[in-house]
Amino acid sequence: MAISHCRLSKSTQLRLLEYFVLEVTARSAANLLGIQANSAILFYRKVRQEIEEKLTIEAQEIFNGDIEIDESYFGGVRKGKRGRGAAGKVVVFGMLKRHGKVYTVIVENTKEATLMPVITNKIKPDSVVYTDTYRSYDALDVSEFHHHRINHSEVFANQKNHINGIENFWNQAKRVLRKYNGIDKKSFPLFLKECEFRFNYGTPANQLKILKKWCQMSLFQKSHSIG
Repeated sequence: MAISHCRLSKSTQLRLLEYFVLEVTARSAANLLGIQANSAILFYRKVRQEIEEKLTIEAQEIFNGDIEIDESYFGGVRKGKRGRGAAGKVVVFGMLKRHGKVYTVIVENTKEATLMPVITNKIKPDSVVYTDTYRSYDALDVSEFHHHRINHSEVFANQKNHINGIENFWNQAKRVLRKYNGIDKKSFPLFLKECEFRFNYGTPANQLKILKKWCQMSLFQKSHSIG
């Protein structure tokens, strides 16, 4: 089960799920449907919790082949230092299997000792790993991986040597999250996995199909009662 103890009508649940997929905020969806905002907010949260649960299971898959890795910083606009080492930001580490899925994890910092265990646990030896020139990736030069670097101060891509795919994900995720005008750190992991889901499952039509299955809603499985 995921969407349980829901008192909304089946048709309202379906419409909310459709609005969620189309990136309509919970408050806007509630206004359109004429329901309490808290009801829509709770429904959206349950959907995100189900996404997080299913992606946690999927995360057991080991990546191989050509993998792009990078890190990014999420948070509101602040004065002072930006980019790597920016204070008050949430640090997210990401890996993208080319022509496949992205995987993200929140980390405390971007030190080699923090990132290398994540890399070795997720990527199969002998895979080709693409990074930028950040010093924390130096260990990959003498690892069991085939490491290629791209120097962004000179060029953003050199044939297959680039990390454009993972950077595209960062841009997409920040676009999705920007409309919320700030997300508290406690809720951020759910919103991050929502972004990962949207990237991995392509079109809204496919996302809706997957969420219907994952949420096991009574609207689509008559044998299951939501209450």
